[in-house]
Amino acid sequence: MKRFLESIDKHPTQVTTDDIRTYLMQYKDKSVSTYCNVLKSLKVFFRDFLKMPNVVESFKFPKKTYMPKTIPSKENLQRFFEELDSLRDQTAFLLYATSGLRRNELLSLTVDEIDVENRTITPKNGRETSTTKRTWVSFFNTEAQTYLRRYLENRRTDDNRVFPFTEIAIRRGFNKANEKTCLKITPQVLRAWFCCELGELCVPDRYVDAFCGRMPKSVLAKHYTDYLPERLKRIYDKANLTIGVV
Repeated sequence: MKRFLESIDKHPTQVTTDDIRTYLMQYKDKSVSTYCNVLKSLKVFFRDFLKMPNVVESFKFPKKTYMPKTIPSKENLQRFFEELDSLRDQTAFLLYATSGLRRNELLSLTVDEIDVENRTITPKNGRETSTTKRTWVSFFNTEAQTYLRRYLENRRTDDNRVFPFTEIAIRRGFNKANEKTCLKITPQVLRAWFCCELGELCVPDRYVDAFCGRMPKSVLAKHYTDYLPERLKRIYDKANLTIGVV
């Protein structure tokens, strides 16, 4: 909204439909998601905040075309892992790939939120961040456990976070490996691989959602499923998720 208001030379209450149409034209060549996000902001601002629904009511959201995801193979993950330069990046890679955590969820974890011996992650903060995202409990495999132990033993900082660095640092490390392997692997791709791999290992969707911090959607998932950490740990361990790097 700040960008929009800076682009017009008038008070917001004087904005017309043509002003919005002209502004949206610059997003026609952008992705559908980007265009929709801009339009959502405009609709909320004028319809709900300024009570001027007539200004935005004629604009419709374009339909999104579903594009099937291409999930990297286990062999590609192994190639990528071998090109990571530091123990820090290797540890972060394995935790992303075997825990299902979102990018910032992993970077905000503190040392006391990880039980290395039991391979359990229990975030104390942000248990419910929205109506669709919830941080419950997740786990990591023995490969990640091996590298995490080594990383923590060599870690030299008073910062209580497991990874006391910014998102830019992890992106820089991943980009180097992507350039060497010609792959496009990010924390989000690893999260998608985690979900796909658990599905192939016959883990029910409702438990995969729980590992990934998604709110249950079906009646079965909401009212007839036990999400106690002990049960989730048994389901996770039974799946025997591996990447093959140790």
